[in-house]
Amino acid sequence: MSIMMKLFLPALALAGSAAAQCSTATATIQNSGDASAIASCSTFSGDIAIATQASGTIALNGISQLNGNLLVDGAANLTSLSADSLTSISKQFLLNRDYLLSTLSFPQLSQVGSISWSALPALQQLSFTSGVQKASEVLITNTFLTSLDGINLQAVDRFDINNNQYLKQVNVQLGNVTQSLNIEANGKGLTAQFPNLQWAYNMTFRNCSDVMVPSLASVNGSMGFIGNYFSTFAAPNLTLIGGSLSFVDNTMLNNVSLPQLQTINGAFQIAKNPGLGSVDGAPKVKVVGGALDFSGNFTDVALPALSDVRGGFNMQSSADITNTCSAFKKAQDSSVIKGTYVCSGKQATPGTAGTTPTSTGGGSSPTGAAGHFEVNVPIVMGLSSILAGIFSLSF
Repeated sequence: MSIMMKLFLPALALAGSAAAQCSTATATIQNSGDASAIASCSTFSGDIAIATQASGTIALNGISQLNGNLLVDGAANLTSLSADSLTSISKQFLLNRDYLLSTLSFPQLSQVGSISWSALPALQQLSFTSGVQKASEVLITNTFLTSLDGINLQAVDRFDINNNQYLKQVNVQLGNVTQSLNIEANGKGLTAQFPNLQWAYNMTFRNCSDVMVPSLASVNGSMGFIGNYFSTFAAPNLTLIGGSLSFVDNTMLNNVSLPQLQTINGAFQIAKNPGLGSVDGAPKVKVVGGALDFSGNFTDVALPALSDVRGGFNMQSSADITNTCSAFKKAQDSSVIKGTYVCSGKQATPGTAGTTPTSTGGGSSPTGAAGHFEVNVPIVMGLSSILAGIFSLSF
């Protein structure tokens, strides 16, 4: 064997060994030594899983691209996880039941397949200098995060932020949401700001002190506001809702402004908003494809452009709404309202669709046997608050 071959073969074997380290089904990291063993891999192909027995600090330095999942599930004694060069994770970034994890530092990370973080009671902030700008799904639940600084997506399929009791602000530059946006059961003072959001599929907001969607033009599915604390909601550019629209149990709500809204293809529900004295903020609504179901303390309802209600009509108030009911009775008589018609004021307990008024004072009598009520409050991810509450007992 020539001298050249003697030198070449060991080098080739070494290169093959290094390549094998950078491509494997799963690299399990138990300690800093395991992390150092793959630090020479600019690109790692396969999953990286932090072992449950890992503790202290794990630094995945050197890797710039991960073609696989980053999995940290049940590493209860891990306190710090970092990756100084990592720019992308092609699949899932999972953090779950990592109870002591307080430092999460990924200064170069900008692209992730999906984010799923849950049960992280020590995690209060992110060190994501570049900011994650691309991910198909984001779920963040039961953490102690105080902000989402470092997550600044342009588009997403699902975005679900729930049960983060110290989170006070969600401000993301999303332009569109293709499946669902859910913000619920976070800190009581939370403000949700989506200044660039133009269209979404389903949207649900619960327990928010403010919701800002100034650019929103269309919602392909349903939009619901349940149990919030804001006094005013405005969507100045919204024209179309492909599903249902609901405002339910928002105790401080006194004004809804939807000046350009014309079509609601599903139900339109307003219920249990005690501060809402007038419902007159949607002057251009022409079509309600489902039921129109209003109940509360309001004294006046004005929908001057309404020309087609394809479901039932229920309007019940504790106030005298004789004039309002007279106007809508004309709409029912002219077949603008196609389904069952109920309009009644001076109700001790104003009811939603399907309930029978206790009297007909201050309104008109129920009429019409045709049609039926189908009011589906758009709860996109409402069950998450229940499940997350159960999991939070493990903190």
